[in-house]
Amino acid sequence: MQAADIKATITEEDQLRADLYNFLGLILAKAPDDNLLAQVAGLTGDDTDLGKGITALARIGRITNPADAEREFNALFIGLGRGELLPYASYYLTGFLNEKPLAVLRQEMADRRITRSKDESDPEDKISTLMEIMSGLITGRFGSPATLESQKLFFDRHIGPWAGHFFSDLETAKSSVFYAAVGVVGKAFMEVEQEAFRMTTA
Repeated sequence: MQAADIKATITEEDQLRADLYNFLGLILAKAPDDNLLAQVAGLTGDDTDLGKGITALARIGRITNPADAEREFNALFIGLGRGELLPYASYYLTGFLNEKPLAVLRQEMADRRITRSKDESDPEDKISTLMEIMSGLITGRFGSPATLESQKLFFDRHIGPWAGHFFSDLETAKSSVFYAAVGVVGKAFMEVEQEAFRMTTA
């Protein structure tokens, strides 16, 4: 199937969902550069909790420079030895890195024929990677667009049980300023997704 054919099968709502997953994946994978911060500054939200979070993120994006964002990112996720937060499913679900949640994810990635980037050395259960995978499932990056049932299965196994907690921690982390707003958006989006999956697949 050609890319144009795949895109034609995706609703506007699903494309917006995929774009937000992809955005969260990008901004959690590495510190934002000038281009990404400019995109953040141009975001607009509505009167929903998610929309208000996006508006607040855009506002702080306008006054954040790449150097400050990089220092914040390093304090949160890298640090001296480790950052303030460990953004991995295994850690949030078991208290340790490289545990069963990672093995289950790797098996599902193999089953879905999803391969990791050769440039990526972090475990696959990192929040940024999971956000990018969800985006790809919605858009058909790994084949045909995944059905809602298939998306829900992946979400319920690998994202739903812990991502909301992670985003709450990101919102309140002592090193968070710009990323506190990212946490608000991520938490609200996870709540929207969880409720939407519950309603559409009931």
